Amino acid sequence: MQTKATLELTDVNAILDAAQAEAQAQGWAVTIAVADDGGHLLALRRLDGASPNSPSIATEKARNAAIGRKETQVFEEMINSGRTAFVTAPMKALLAGGVPVIHDGQVIASVGVSGVKPDQDVQVAKAGVKAIG
Repeated sequence: MQTKATLELTDVNAILDAAQAEAQAQGWAVTIAVADDGGHLLALRRLDGASPNSPSIATEKARNAAIGRKETQVFEEMINSGRTAFVTAPMKALLAGGVPVIHDGQVIASVGVSGVKPDQDVQVAKAGVKAIG
């Protein structure tokens, strides 16, 4: 039987804190979501001023990064490059800003960020991931 790594609450909080610090340093109002490897929400933090729709988008980005096992930017680029049929995949928010957390070559969780430009969402998500990696 295999064993797998999982995030503990201290890891989740470290991700949220680092992502929040990056967003606040840049003056960005975002929502940060952390999901487990199955895309199930572990935590959500909506910063002051973040738009009302950002929690649902950040959650879906985290979910897609977890179950898709890659950054959600890959999905957005596929669609923008002409593979428009991918929009019919049973996934929402196929947008940049979802980043998997990888440990020993396995996706163990993910971070999704919504609220600013795509590359800025990615920057905040990666700052969160870096906090535990």
